[in-house]
Amino acid sequence: MRGVIMHEPGDVRVEERPDPTIEAPTDAVIRIVAACVCGSDLWPYRGADAPDQQLMGHEYVGIVEEVGDEVRTVAPGDFVVGSFVISDNTCPICTAGYQSRCVNGIFVDGGIGTQAEFARIPHADGTLVATPGQPDDDLIPSLLAASDVLGTGWFAADAAEVGPGKSVAVIGDGAVGLMGVLAAKQMGAETIIAMTRHVDRQNLAREFGATHIVEERGDEGVAKIRELTDGLGVHSAIEAVGSQESMMQAIRSTRPGGHVGYVGVSHDVELPGGELFFGLVHLHGGPAPVRRFLPDLIELIWNREIDPGKVFDQTMSLDDAAAAYSAMDSREAVKVLLRPRSLHLSVQER
Repeated sequence: MRGVIMHEPGDVRVEERPDPTIEAPTDAVIRIVAACVCGSDLWPYRGADAPDQQLMGHEYVGIVEEVGDEVRTVAPGDFVVGSFVISDNTCPICTAGYQSRCVNGIFVDGGIGTQAEFARIPHADGTLVATPGQPDDDLIPSLLAASDVLGTGWFAADAAEVGPGKSVAVIGDGAVGLMGVLAAKQMGAETIIAMTRHVDRQNLAREFGATHIVEERGDEGVAKIRELTDGLGVHSAIEAVGSQESMMQAIRSTRPGGHVGYVGVSHDVELPGGELFFGLVHLHGGPAPVRRFLPDLIELIWNREIDPGKVFDQTMSLDDAAAAYSAMDSREAVKVLLRPRSLHLSVQER
């Protein structure tokens, strides 16, 4: 099969990889119908991490081809959505709702790589969720979003204790931040402030539910948010970048007693103890336990109550993965959906 491999920063290639096979009785092999490039893929692409022939891709939907003897919840022919972290969904950490830190967890990026034509999914029962039937083509981008960015934005809002009548600031205008806006709207927030300077992302944020746009950054951004919240700061902040600047923006924009949900992959973030002590701000976040939310998110998408697939503004062939990375790196695209060359998006043509 063909799959994406990052040899070093900026060097993305589509190459032949071994076809996956069942290796354990809890495995499933799926045929990838759609994958995509994630904002977190840009960290190694830009050299913040050190990729060395890394198998890329962790967001995926597909059709089950084969299952091991112990798999019970999915079967060949099922259309499935999977989390970006493999989980057994039975260990004490999973049952507490934190499947992204399962004791048997495996990050799909690097270990498996789903920017490919096929993938072996360990612990299939704990990782994959079947849709109620074969989805219409137009639902596939939204189902793909549930695999990571929607689930991650949802977790950020949940960790920030977003709720009816509350004010929310979303720091980060990538796909995860935009999904945080959508989640905040669904959770009943009254004031949703999206921090973005880009007109296309501002428009999408408004479409997802943003009530205010703030273009300022740093102290000016904090001042603007406080101006919009009677000088108090927001009840909830969603941090969806992972930098020192974005984390401090979130903390300083939040009122005493408020909550920050942080899901940006942390790079060199250092928290000032004194400011945290006197800020009285709750912090909760990390790699999102997407598997916890998948059944509910799939239902919302299936019933067409939400349309997170709008976050994909470009679609490319898997063979054009290098161009997809370049487009997202240069901010010419919010998020690029990838289609394996030999497959149709339509599962109805099987």
